[in-house]
Amino acid sequence: MEFTAIDFETATGARDSACSVAVVRVSGSAVADSYHTLIRPPGNKYSSFNISIHGITREDTEDARDFAGIWPELSELLAGRIVVAHNAPFDMGVLKACLARYDLPWPKFSYVDTVAIARRVWPELPNHKLNTVAEHLGIHFHHHDALEDARTCAQIPLRAGGAEDIRAFARELGVAVVPF
Repeated sequence: MEFTAIDFETATGARDSACSVAVVRVSGSAVADSYHTLIRPPGNKYSSFNISIHGITREDTEDARDFAGIWPELSELLAGRIVVAHNAPFDMGVLKACLARYDLPWPKFSYVDTVAIARRVWPELPNHKLNTVAEHLGIHFHHHDALEDARTCAQIPLRAGGAEDIRAFARELGVAVVPF
């Protein structure tokens, strides 16, 4: 399988407040490489609720680049790929909001929600949150760390079995492949 997994963390409840992003590229059904960076959110503002989830603070991102600053390298990792995300509407919403805020061009790629894959492959699970699916798969990770979440998300299609092509696998399961 060839695909890219992505995960964002946000500083506040606003979708354009990305403070961390990670991308894991899968090639030949194995993790080929990864990218992770902190992002200075607008005004470097954080809510205590979001800090309590991921532990990232304004001090951590004080000297980080804003989303426009990281976009050239991030866009190269997404363009033309199939991207997977756990609860993809959230991550795609963050990406869209950040692109809109900085008036940046939208990349061309398609995405698949790994929650939908997990629901089809493991319907017996009590829920399909990333930590629940990871526990079922015997994966130990630090939840709400963007890089660890992206790595764990990448394991879902790999461990679910099926076709060697992510598009064909999604079709087989009846899971949508959505153009961004």
